[in-house]
Amino acid sequence: MKTSSSYTTIAYLFMAPALILMGIFTFWPVGFNTYLAFHDYALVDGTATWNNFAHFKYIAGEELFHSAIKNSLLFLLVVPVIQLAALVVAKLVNSKLPGMTFFRASYYIPVITAVSIAAVVWSNVYKYDGMLNMILSWVGQALHLLKAGEMVEIQWIGDPHIAIFSVMGFVFWKGIGYYMVLYLAGLQAIPAEVEEAAVLDGANAWQRFWKITVPMVKPTILLCTLLSTIAAIKAFQEVVVLTRGQSDTYTALFYVYAQAFQNYNFGRAAAAGLVITFFCMILAIIQFRFFGEKK
Repeated sequence: MKTSSSYTTIAYLFMAPALILMGIFTFWPVGFNTYLAFHDYALVDGTATWNNFAHFKYIAGEELFHSAIKNSLLFLLVVPVIQLAALVVAKLVNSKLPGMTFFRASYYIPVITAVSIAAVVWSNVYKYDGMLNMILSWVGQALHLLKAGEMVEIQWIGDPHIAIFSVMGFVFWKGIGYYMVLYLAGLQAIPAEVEEAAVLDGANAWQRFWKITVPMVKPTILLCTLLSTIAAIKAFQEVVVLTRGQSDTYTALFYVYAQAFQNYNFGRAAAAGLVITFFCMILAIIQFRFFGEKK
């Protein structure tokens, strides 16, 4: 007869391949990054010299890093917007109407489109003579807000005051389909009997949404909020391909990249990476506090 320790051993044997991979590709890089954060690393000979908290003291007083953290935290504005929009879209496509599969796939297409390819398209949309300004010009002329032939020439990714919000718009377009699929899975797990009972009790669509749908997809809301928050703090690819960090869109992860692969200061980059990880952990704790189960 097998004992509980035998079952535990078998369980760990089944988990071993995944744990080994996590150790190689997750725990070891995180540990080595922490090690580098407290050392001056020489790329030529691979030596590391202990420097205490020198890197942290440097970035704590550096204006560029402060600006990068500010922009990364500003990216959090996209989190509630994309979550609410994804939940509403998932609710709309969660029906058996003809052609609904086409709409679900259409919303997901941006997710599977490479960031570099999508950014080339959107950079042309955001140009001063691009599609967005052209549409605004047509609307302005139709409403007699602009003279005939007059064009809107807003620098969407060139103006420091609005460039970061333009990048957020691209992030919203790119990610809404991903979270829609997660919310759709959560909605389809809600028993149909619950909705039917609410209808019989006289609850309207708005009441059913807030009293039934939202509470029952709370675990999905937590998951999606965590994922989108971490993605917002780690905004990098979108900034690289759209603005290259210019126009006050320099984010925290872009700072890490620049320090490591442009300035070759791996210790400072590691220290900045640890600070970003700290922010992610604090935000995750707050979200678990609000959306997680009490137990």
